[in-house]
Amino acid sequence: MENQLAKSTEERTFQYQDTLPSLPVPSLEESLKKYLESVKPFANEEEYKNTEAIVRKFQNGIGEKLQQKLLQRAKGKRNWLEEWWLNVAYLDVRIPSQLNVNFGGPTSQIEHYWPPKEGTQLERGSISLWHNLNYWQLLRKEKLAVEKIGNIPLDMNQFRMLFSTCKIPGITRDSIINYFRTESEGHSPSHLAVLCRGRVFVFDVMHEGYVMTAPEIQRQLTYIQKKCHSEPDGPGVAALTTEERTRWAKAREYLISLNPENLTMLEKIQSSLLVFCLDDDSPHATPEDYSQVSAKILNGDPTVRWGDKSYNLICFSNGVFGSNCDHAPFDAMVMVKICYYIDEQIIKNEGRWKGSEKVRDIPVPEELVFTVDEKVLNDISQAKAQYFKQASDLQLVVYAFTSFGKKLTKKKQLHPDTFIQLALQLAYYRLHGRPGCCYETAMTRLFYHGRTETVRPCTVEAVSWCQSMQNPSTSLLERQHMMLEAFAKHNKMMKDCSTGKGFDRHLLGLSLIAKEEGLPVPELFTDPLFSRSGGGGNFVLSTSLVGYLRVQGVMAPMVHNGYGFFYHIRDDRFVVSCSAWKSCPETDAEKLVQQVFHAFHDMMHLMETPHL
Repeated sequence: MENQLAKSTEERTFQYQDTLPSLPVPSLEESLKKYLESVKPFANEEEYKNTEAIVRKFQNGIGEKLQQKLLQRAKGKRNWLEEWWLNVAYLDVRIPSQLNVNFGGPTSQIEHYWPPKEGTQLERGSISLWHNLNYWQLLRKEKLAVEKIGNIPLDMNQFRMLFSTCKIPGITRDSIINYFRTESEGHSPSHLAVLCRGRVFVFDVMHEGYVMTAPEIQRQLTYIQKKCHSEPDGPGVAALTTEERTRWAKAREYLISLNPENLTMLEKIQSSLLVFCLDDDSPHATPEDYSQVSAKILNGDPTVRWGDKSYNLICFSNGVFGSNCDHAPFDAMVMVKICYYIDEQIIKNEGRWKGSEKVRDIPVPEELVFTVDEKVLNDISQAKAQYFKQASDLQLVVYAFTSFGKKLTKKKQLHPDTFIQLALQLAYYRLHGRPGCCYETAMTRLFYHGRTETVRPCTVEAVSWCQSMQNPSTSLLERQHMMLEAFAKHNKMMKDCSTGKGFDRHLLGLSLIAKEEGLPVPELFTDPLFSRSGGGGNFVLSTSLVGYLRVQGVMAPMVHNGYGFFYHIRDDRFVVSCSAWKSCPETDAEKLVQQVFHAFHDMMHLMETPHL
């Protein structure tokens, strides 16, 4: 009896899913008030007055009707936004997702037991895979701790999407297929897909009821590598996943029509736990400069990434690791958690395998040999050509700022995330001479299937402070006062957005209701200030805090004349990644990051100004 009690009091990963609150619909009046405030930095007096009138008209007219319909929708769904967001943000998007939508990042093992070293790829790869499989088993058994804010549980649904999940291209809309099941739900796939030199292999990680050991995994990887290095390269079918979505959907349909076996093979890749990428590249990486490895993760060899997979684990020939993930099924925090778990395990085991060296007699991996013809080979070379063209246009820098970190900002009673966001506002203002409309991710996982909301850091307060920093006649004390006002404003917005009181997703919901009802697009959404302030996905700064752990993320900018800016915060450093398109003459990722670092010092200097 005691034993049973002990078991039943242990929290299970998904046990609170049924009791999480539904996503609320904010009040129309509040959302429109916040929206108006957010457009102010981008308008002159006349433009602002015009937008004010448009908002008033919307609030008293069609907006109220749309709000009622949205409230109706929310009655029948625990998350009124979920399906819409998935479609609008990811599945309806037609541009190639591997470079434009996927996110990725290097792991931080180079900072401790695994510095770059040739000849370590397979040994480290098998250890890393073994830890990944342990995490998969924790999820299967629901033994992964429920994340909480204080005592309040957060939604854990996105963790179901980490393994055995894939996006399938469609002619007008993609779909997501998820094969993962917990142990209590039944069978879950247990094979890995390995990509190497344009070829695809699969093998089961379970043997006689147990997960393979690292030496057993290493034997499988060695078999694959030897075969690929002694025989011609494969056709590189994986490169098709980098194509524009409709083109890839058509190429996939054609591939399946050639031979029904091709579909069986595609399904094996789709349902695999993850895709392990044996990459021949040997990118440079140091704890202070992750630029080259990050670029290779985001835009490296397209024949050894399956762009639609929720998890590509990339292992370079110098034993450096990274991941590349489709963004549709989950947000980066899922990846951050598993990367941190694996990093901790590698540290605990001093980078070595400490288990049995005995290798059981295991069947060799199966190669998936697709039936291809001239048309497929032509599709593949076209896909590669467009991919390399876009990849060569992406500028990416990832640097560590090491003068100080979270410890000092906390000591000065400044929220470290807000500190970085305001530094970015100042840097953009100094570089471009104008405010930069900015998207920062807020997490809404307090609610059932909650994902994200938009925080808009470019506030009236932030802009006034940036102007004061450029105005030599403003005293240090005034600047400090204005900076603290900008801090307070940002912190309040972040809190509002995380608790379901943001306005961007709300406005999206109202515009989608109008569309579904066949109504004309309300003027609110065609007003030039709507897109100039970032609405409709037009933010020139697309940013996110990747967390407070040793995990870094990278992504492409949201718009051609914009930046992708991601960062993580540690006690003694801030690590920032910044991307821009080289073909845009206005943007330069390197310059922006240097300006951000300069702003860090200026802000700290301000805090040393004695208070009134």
